[in-house]
Amino acid sequence: MMWLALVFAASLAGPVNALAGGGTLITYPALLAFGIPPVAANATSTVALVPGSLSAYWGFRRDHAVETRDLVCMAIPSLVGGVLGALLVMWVGNRTFARVVPWLIFGATALFVAQAPIKRWLDRRMGEGHGRRRALLVVMQLGIAVYGGFFGAAMGNLMLAMLGLVGQDHLSRMNGLKNFAAVCINGVAAATFFAGGQVRLPLAAAMMAGAVAGGYGAARLSAKIDSRWVRALVIVVGLGMGAYTLVKAG
Repeated sequence: MMWLALVFAASLAGPVNALAGGGTLITYPALLAFGIPPVAANATSTVALVPGSLSAYWGFRRDHAVETRDLVCMAIPSLVGGVLGALLVMWVGNRTFARVVPWLIFGATALFVAQAPIKRWLDRRMGEGHGRRRALLVVMQLGIAVYGGFFGAAMGNLMLAMLGLVGQDHLSRMNGLKNFAAVCINGVAAATFFAGGQVRLPLAAAMMAGAVAGGYGAARLSAKIDSRWVRALVIVVGLGMGAYTLVKAG
């Protein structure tokens, strides 16, 4: 039952990550429910979802062209921040990590909800200056990547909110950039967790198949899905999993 439940959780997390972000909000509590310690659950979830993000990025690649400069601006801070975040979570340990996680989830969900008014404020402050917006993207993405390496849940929410704030306005293009950055962050974080001996490899391997299938399938169907429903799903999942992890930590 454990194996089936974890593969099923990963098959749900793949589409959620592909379309908006927040798949870890499904896989992390599922691993906790079967007795995996918090840091190991986070590490195993991160490793399991890397192929899903890669398949989702591949699925989105034909929808809308993404500028190479934007990919570079996302990649560099993602790689640096992913390593820093993974090192940080192994340093703080299980008890502190479990207490911090619910508030990280609530904060990420709140920022996702507040994306539109924050974007309007930035538009008034920054105008149409693309150079300043790219600089802001790099700085914000570094912070998100540190968070993502520390705890991946709702990382996609943060990236979609950030991309909207810096002027991206097409959900498929934003999802392509987000999934590319997620591969960078989770890839280097996964390598760091492997080196630290935190990954439950058999569980991660079993979950990968579900994440890959769900991620690619959702990416190919994204044009048929109303983005409002996707955003609503992310908010509901974020609030629900924040409450769950808060009770679990208590």
